[in-house]
Amino acid sequence: MPHAYDPQNIFARILRGEIPNKTVMETPHTLAFHDIAPQAPVHVLVIPKGAYVTFDHFAAEAGEDELADFHRTCAKITAMMDLGAGYRVISNAGDDGGQEVPHYHLHILGGRPLGPMLVR
Repeated sequence: MPHAYDPQNIFARILRGEIPNKTVMETPHTLAFHDIAPQAPVHVLVIPKGAYVTFDHFAAEAGEDELADFHRTCAKITAMMDLGAGYRVISNAGDDGGQEVPHYHLHILGGRPLGPMLVR
């Protein structure tokens, strides 16, 4: 999958402070914020601060400190949001995967039963 990063994507603009967000947590390598169109009572987007397009791009090229910080931040968010009853983590990649913003991000969703993962 190509990994051409567009520095004008909405998440890059959020990281630069050009667009406001409702921050949940920020660390040296990660920003987490509430989705503006939530699909569940809890819907948090978690993005690395580096210029990564998809999961495979991030997993292959991010430094160990970025990888650890990102995943530990996700763990802290699930605890902070009290998602012990269950949650779903989604990452879309590419056109066929439904990716809308070309900056790697995870959706953490919960706060209600989420039903089947995919419906045909």
